[in-house]
Amino acid sequence: MLEALKPRIISIIDQEASVESRLQDICKLLKADIPYYDWVGFYFRNGEREELKLGPYAGAPTDHTIIPFGKGICGQVAVSGKNFVVPDVRAQDNYIACSITVKAEIVVPLFVNGENIGQIDIDSNTPDPFTGADELFLEFVNQKVAEIL
Repeated sequence: MLEALKPRIISIIDQEASVESRLQDICKLLKADIPYYDWVGFYFRNGEREELKLGPYAGAPTDHTIIPFGKGICGQVAVSGKNFVVPDVRAQDNYIACSITVKAEIVVPLFVNGENIGQIDIDSNTPDPFTGADELFLEFVNQKVAEIL
Protein backbone atom coordinates (compact mmCIF):
# COMPACT_ATOMS: atom_id res chain seq x y z
CA MET A 1 0.00 0.00 0.00
CA LEU A 2 2.71 2.50 0.98
CA GLU A 3 4.95 1.68 -2.00
CA ALA A 4 2.00 2.14 -4.36
CA LEU A 5 1.61 5.73 -3.12
CA LYS A 6 5.16 6.79 -4.04
CA PRO A 7 4.36 7.57 -7.72
CA ARG A 8 1.36 9.61 -6.59
CA ILE A 9 3.56 11.59 -4.17
CA ILE A 10 6.02 12.29 -6.99
CA SER A 11 3.12 13.36 -9.23
CA ILE A 12 1.93 15.86 -6.61
CA ILE A 13 5.47 17.20 -6.08
CA ASP A 14 5.88 17.68 -9.85
CA GLN A 15 2.73 19.82 -10.18
CA GLU A 16 2.95 23.51 -11.00
CA ALA A 17 0.81 24.45 -7.96
CA SER A 18 2.08 26.42 -4.95
CA VAL A 19 4.17 24.61 -2.36
CA GLU A 20 1.35 25.00 0.19
CA SER A 21 -1.18 23.50 -2.22
CA ARG A 22 1.10 20.53 -2.96
CA LEU A 23 1.69 19.90 0.76
CA GLN A 24 -2.06 20.05 1.33
CA ASP A 25 -2.60 17.51 -1.46
CA ILE A 26 -0.02 15.17 0.10
CA CYS A 27 -1.79 15.41 3.48
CA LYS A 28 -5.17 14.68 1.88
CA LEU A 29 -3.78 11.73 -0.10
CA LEU A 30 -2.14 10.10 2.93
CA LYS A 31 -5.19 10.58 5.14
CA ALA A 32 -7.56 9.25 2.46
CA ASP A 33 -5.50 6.27 1.29
CA ILE A 34 -3.90 4.94 4.49
CA PRO A 35 -6.68 3.73 6.78
CA TYR A 36 -4.76 4.25 10.03
CA TYR A 37 -3.53 7.79 9.16
CA ASP A 38 -6.30 9.80 10.86
CA TRP A 39 -4.53 13.18 10.99
CA VAL A 40 -1.66 14.19 8.70
CA GLY A 41 0.14 17.51 8.91
CA PHE A 42 3.35 19.41 8.41
CA TYR A 43 4.95 21.59 11.07
CA PHE A 44 7.78 24.00 10.23
CA ARG A 45 10.24 26.00 12.28
CA ASN A 46 8.69 29.41 12.93
CA GLY A 47 11.42 31.72 11.61
CA GLU A 48 14.26 31.99 14.13
CA ARG A 49 12.02 31.14 17.07
CA GLU A 50 12.50 27.90 19.00
CA GLU A 51 9.02 26.73 18.02
CA LEU A 52 7.10 24.93 15.31
CA LYS A 53 4.21 26.41 13.36
CA LEU A 54 1.46 24.29 11.83
CA GLY A 55 1.43 24.17 8.05
CA PRO A 56 -0.93 22.30 5.72
CA TYR A 57 -2.79 19.38 7.27
CA ALA A 58 -5.72 17.02 6.73
CA GLY A 59 -7.93 15.90 9.59
CA ALA A 60 -9.75 17.45 12.50
CA PRO A 61 -8.83 21.05 13.37
CA THR A 62 -6.23 21.38 16.12
CA ASP A 63 -5.51 24.07 18.70
CA HIS A 64 -1.81 23.15 18.49
CA THR A 65 -0.76 25.63 15.82
CA ILE A 66 2.42 26.62 17.70
CA ILE A 67 4.53 24.02 19.54
CA PRO A 68 7.62 25.03 21.55
CA PHE A 69 10.79 23.04 20.88
CA GLY A 70 11.03 20.15 23.34
CA LYS A 71 7.28 20.05 24.08
CA GLY A 72 5.27 17.05 22.95
CA ILE A 73 6.41 14.54 20.35
CA CYS A 74 6.74 17.18 17.62
CA GLY A 75 8.77 19.48 19.84
CA GLN A 76 11.08 16.62 20.81
CA VAL A 77 11.71 15.76 17.14
CA ALA A 78 12.50 19.44 16.46
CA VAL A 79 15.32 19.11 19.01
CA SER A 80 16.52 15.54 18.30
CA GLY A 81 16.21 15.47 14.50
CA LYS A 82 15.24 11.80 14.78
CA ASN A 83 12.09 9.86 13.92
CA PHE A 84 9.79 9.30 16.89
CA VAL A 85 7.24 6.48 16.84
CA VAL A 86 4.76 6.37 19.73
CA PRO A 87 2.80 3.09 19.80
CA ASP A 88 0.67 4.26 22.75
CA VAL A 89 0.37 7.98 23.41
CA ARG A 90 -0.95 7.35 26.93
CA ALA A 91 2.45 5.90 27.88
CA GLN A 92 4.26 9.14 26.93
CA ASP A 93 4.91 11.70 29.67
CA ASN A 94 5.63 14.56 27.26
CA TYR A 95 2.61 14.04 24.98
CA ILE A 96 0.30 16.86 23.88
CA ALA A 97 -3.17 15.40 23.37
CA CYS A 98 -4.84 16.71 20.23
CA SER A 99 -7.86 14.46 20.52
CA ILE A 100 -9.06 11.81 22.95
CA THR A 101 -9.40 9.41 20.00
CA VAL A 102 -5.66 9.46 19.16
CA LYS A 103 -3.91 6.24 20.20
CA ALA A 104 -0.55 6.46 18.39
CA GLU A 105 1.68 9.01 16.66
CA ILE A 106 4.65 9.07 14.29
CA VAL A 107 6.76 12.14 13.60
CA VAL A 108 9.52 12.21 10.96
CA PRO A 109 11.83 15.24 10.65
CA LEU A 110 12.15 17.14 7.38
CA PHE A 111 15.66 18.16 6.38
CA VAL A 112 16.68 20.71 3.75
CA ASN A 113 20.43 20.89 3.09
CA GLY A 114 21.08 18.96 6.31
CA GLU A 115 19.00 21.36 8.46
CA ASN A 116 15.93 20.13 10.38
CA ILE A 117 13.34 22.68 9.17
CA GLY A 118 10.15 20.85 10.06
CA GLN A 119 8.40 17.51 10.14
CA ILE A 120 5.49 15.42 9.07
CA ASP A 121 3.21 14.39 11.92
CA ILE A 122 0.70 11.52 11.75
CA ASP A 123 -1.88 10.72 14.43
CA SER A 124 -3.70 7.40 14.43
CA ASN A 125 -6.85 6.32 16.22
CA THR A 126 -5.54 2.73 15.89
CA PRO A 127 -3.30 1.38 18.68
CA ASP A 128 0.32 0.66 17.59
CA PRO A 129 -0.23 0.77 13.80
CA PHE A 130 3.15 2.15 12.65
CA THR A 131 5.97 -0.06 11.35
CA GLY A 132 9.41 0.47 9.90
CA ALA A 133 7.69 0.64 6.51
CA ASP A 134 5.82 3.76 7.64
CA GLU A 135 9.08 5.38 8.75
CA LEU A 136 10.77 4.62 5.42
CA PHE A 137 7.75 5.84 3.46
CA LEU A 138 7.50 9.11 5.42
CA GLU A 139 11.26 9.66 5.01
CA PHE A 140 10.67 9.27 1.25
CA VAL A 141 7.79 11.79 1.40
CA ASN A 142 9.98 14.29 3.25
CA GLN A 143 12.87 13.83 0.80
CA LYS A 144 10.47 14.67 -2.05
CA VAL A 145 9.00 17.65 -0.15
CA ALA A 146 12.52 18.96 0.54
CA GLU A 147 13.04 19.24 -3.24
CA ILE A 148 10.38 21.98 -3.47
CA LEU A 149 11.23 23.96 -0.32
